[in-house]
Amino acid sequence: MNVKHFIIPLLFSALACFSALTLAADNRTDNSPAKWPDVQYDHKIPDIQTVLGYKTGQRITSHSDMLRFFAALQQAAPKRIKIFEYGETWEGRKLIFAAIGSEQNIANLAQFSTDMQALSDPRVTNKNQAKNLMTDLPASVWLEYSVHGNEISSTDAAMMTAYHLLAATDDAIVKNALQNSIVFIDPLQNPDGRSRFIANYYATVGMVHSSDRLTAEHNEPWPRGRANHYLFDMNRDWLAITQPETKGRIASMNKYRPLVVIDLHEMGGDESYYFAPAAQPFNPHMSQDQIDNINLVGRNNAKHFDANGFDYFTREIFDAFYPGYGDSWPTFYGAAASTYEVASSRGEVFRRLDGKNLSYEDTVLRHFVASMSTIETTANNRSKLLKDYYQYQLDAIDAGESDKKERLFILPNKRDRAGNFKLAKLMTEHGVDVYETTDKLKLCGVNYAPGSYYIDSAQPRGRFVKTTFTQQVDMDKSFITEQERRRERKLGDQIYDVTGWSLPLMFNLDVDTCGKSPSGKHRLVTMSDTLKGKVTNPDADVAFIVPWGDMAAGRFLTEALQQDVVLKTADRAFTLDSKTQYPAGSLIIEIAANSGDIAAKVQEIAANSGALVDGVNTSWVTDGPSFGSNDTYVISAPKIAMAWDEPTSSLSAGNTRFVIEQQFGYPVNAIRTSTLVSADLRHYQVLILPSGRYQDGLGKVGADNIKQWVEAGGVLITLGSATRFAADADIALLDVKRELAVKVEEAKDKPDSESSTVAGKVYANRQALVKDSENVEESPDFVAGILANVEVDQEHWLTAGVAPDVVAMVYGNDIYTPIRLASGKNLAWFADEKNVLASGFLWQENKQQLAYKPFLIHQPRGNGMVIGFTQEPTTRAYLDGLNVMLLNSIFSASAHAHVAK
Repeated sequence: MNVKHFIIPLLFSALACFSALTLAADNRTDNSPAKWPDVQYDHKIPDIQTVLGYKTGQRITSHSDMLRFFAALQQAAPKRIKIFEYGETWEGRKLIFAAIGSEQNIANLAQFSTDMQALSDPRVTNKNQAKNLMTDLPASVWLEYSVHGNEISSTDAAMMTAYHLLAATDDAIVKNALQNSIVFIDPLQNPDGRSRFIANYYATVGMVHSSDRLTAEHNEPWPRGRANHYLFDMNRDWLAITQPETKGRIASMNKYRPLVVIDLHEMGGDESYYFAPAAQPFNPHMSQDQIDNINLVGRNNAKHFDANGFDYFTREIFDAFYPGYGDSWPTFYGAAASTYEVASSRGEVFRRLDGKNLSYEDTVLRHFVASMSTIETTANNRSKLLKDYYQYQLDAIDAGESDKKERLFILPNKRDRAGNFKLAKLMTEHGVDVYETTDKLKLCGVNYAPGSYYIDSAQPRGRFVKTTFTQQVDMDKSFITEQERRRERKLGDQIYDVTGWSLPLMFNLDVDTCGKSPSGKHRLVTMSDTLKGKVTNPDADVAFIVPWGDMAAGRFLTEALQQDVVLKTADRAFTLDSKTQYPAGSLIIEIAANSGDIAAKVQEIAANSGALVDGVNTSWVTDGPSFGSNDTYVISAPKIAMAWDEPTSSLSAGNTRFVIEQQFGYPVNAIRTSTLVSADLRHYQVLILPSGRYQDGLGKVGADNIKQWVEAGGVLITLGSATRFAADADIALLDVKRELAVKVEEAKDKPDSESSTVAGKVYANRQALVKDSENVEESPDFVAGILANVEVDQEHWLTAGVAPDVVAMVYGNDIYTPIRLASGKNLAWFADEKNVLASGFLWQENKQQLAYKPFLIHQPRGNGMVIGFTQEPTTRAYLDGLNVMLLNSIFSASAHAHVAK
């Protein structure tokens, strides 16, 4: 294998005490081994070749070898590096981070954490105390590498950075950094994805490593290495914190509160290198100091990149708006944070479009230089970073206290007890102070029952509260104006990701606001809190009833089915003995239908699930269906199949499987899409098609196989773009059509295809030219991701327990016609034009066309049915408010199948 030779001398300026990492390009040769910075390394510190048998950048380092190398560093320099294990992946791989600093700073790590916690809360640390703390506190930088498993170079750059910090004894940057800062290195955020990538890559390598982008080496098989075991894009998991990797990382960062946080990524191999400043728009809850500080980091990077002759770009593509990334979440505890992106070789060598080869070593080198530059900036600006960090906390508290309308956010204890509890715990996990009322509480003239939750935004994490709890976070008006201009010119917008993310909306929870400071009895929510289930009248004679409508009841259902509990669901609400009303979908466990000590089993399941259960001594129903009515159905444990592999969307498949397995607590069988074409599915009751291009993978033959299974009693659930497949005229599983964009102008004259000429026209202005250039038929404009209000039919078993109004995410440009009553029912539809947008930014034409179009469609077919979600209900596993609807689609639907109605 040919490996380029790099010599990177350190240039020192005695006058400015300046040190720059540079590459002597003239000294490169194509056949000599790699050489890193031209400094004296301490031979007591083992290098990568000594430990692993190859030089940095010559091979893609595995997770196990990365662990071996960091363990060797700690063994060699235990007083200057300390390794912490912060979690374990779904596949059992260790997650670690390393703290590197001077012997004194590493010895004082525990005190450093204590002091940073004190500096983080001006409510307990006044300005004089903070000033004294800042006199001696080191700065801190957290470098997080390879959150996407197939973005491979940063892990090897992390190893090189750690080695350089410990072994480069005469490097001025290192001396300054270790004295004035602590460097935290998270070398591999996604071991499962990286391991998948490496296995696939080296399995395809032949006699030589190919640079051709067409080869198997450069084209990963499904699901690729980007995501983790559950196929989550973990750079989008910082808001919902669903994955163990994210949970451990957030807990660690909340403990040490690093002042500068950098998330190192890769992008297309034909690009150069990206670092701060970020693109527009910026989140309005960021401070100017944070923006200024990350620009300091970017300027220093530019200095080193210029010295090395490395191309780079800033202010493009990667914005600072959405708060749920690895480079944006730290912003809201006060850090200065940014993303770095390097052109990826996606293997050991890649031929760019300009004809030059990009080696793995090239990409590692650039991330190494950027890492060291960032460390240098952090150490050089120790005092400023600490001062600005403390000021951020002060300003956050002041902003909350001065808000006379939305200082407090209150989750009333009146519906969805499980959802309120989960959101309160989630905010606590983020580091927010959340309080539960322990007595009646009156706020802004409203009485709240015990068990309500509130968050006071007058706290250090107040800006995070504002950006995640307010209904709308606006993008800058000038940015929106520019996007409208670009859309008019058919240039495509510059919106990078979702524009709506209000957590109460995504959980579909009631939230009140109040501009006054709280008072009354309350308790601080902690991470050790649990949702307590309860069985009233556990010695009941007749039955146990679980009111339907939240995830606690859902978890009760799935555990009960797996423990062979015989239970029913009621299609309609009912009143027992003229006293207690139960909502539609409520679960009925009749004692006579169950053997053994069913009471003890019910109590155990209630405790595990957090559900509230009523024991009853009569089955006398005075309104609604009786226990023996035709409107109550026995629910048997369905066997669920899910499409897996090409052409299924890996993210949609992973998100959906996670929601069902880890949030609902019920197993899913993943079946490769190619197998579904001719598979005998008779022993499955439910088949889920996540988003995907199934015309390519299933086709007409596969659709016919599935159609026969549905008609025999199966339940087919299509999510997002899978509904496009079901609605295809050639497939005919669902009797709806995907709409083209509405054109308000008169239809264009269609040119005669047999003529070389057409009637002439006169254009009065450029707008007329643009309008006449548009396609006669085109899809609605693409939507990056907004939250939309959805109205729900309240008289169908499929929406039992679902609130009259829910919130869904709209992404893309699929809008469907309603299904006609002769074929099925529209059970949930988007709100009117004025109210359809719940949060985010939506083009006016999309508002008009989306209004009253279906979100949930039900179509009976023979003894089975097709249930179509026109948008994905499981996106990023953070749309908790749609979980009951999905539970009904799986469990109630399978109970209703096989029965002629």
